[in-house]
Amino acid sequence: MGYWGYYVVGRSEGPLAELDALAGARGMSPLTTADDGWQVWEYPNQDGSGDVGSMHALARETGAPALFGYVMGGDCVVIEAAGPESGGWTTCLAREAMAGYLDGNDDGLTVEDYFLEPGDAAERAVAWAAEAGHTVAAERLADLLALEPDPSAPLAENMFFQLLDRLGVVPL
Repeated sequence: MGYWGYYVVGRSEGPLAELDALAGARGMSPLTTADDGWQVWEYPNQDGSGDVGSMHALARETGAPALFGYVMGGDCVVIEAAGPESGGWTTCLAREAMAGYLDGNDDGLTVEDYFLEPGDAAERAVAWAAEAGHTVAAERLADLLALEPDPSAPLAENMFFQLLDRLGVVPL
């Protein structure tokens, strides 16, 4: 079984874990930092019951775009992002694996019901990155958002860090 938990990405002069927007995420630990105050924090959470907080509140508090990635067993990642100006959007990485997690849900909703399609998500991600001060290529983002990892070694969290690299916030 792979990793279960959140990666929290934001820009701040101080530690993200000390911000009011993330006060409920006890046990977050710093993972990496990058230029311009970008930080990635990890919040392991296998059952999804922990309260990581609100990316909208994080974006408002820091005045910068914020992004959460919830990794599900290393198979797929729920991406939630928000910017103070560009608003919020949600998509996922490894759509086929995500569909497997949604199979048999009581409401009958599918990946397409919950998450933006790769092309639409890429357009929102370009606006998110622009708000962060970066110019990025929608095509490279859409390609990654449509990618399906090798089922024998999915490691969807690797795709998440490729997304951060393509957004220009945390280089690989």
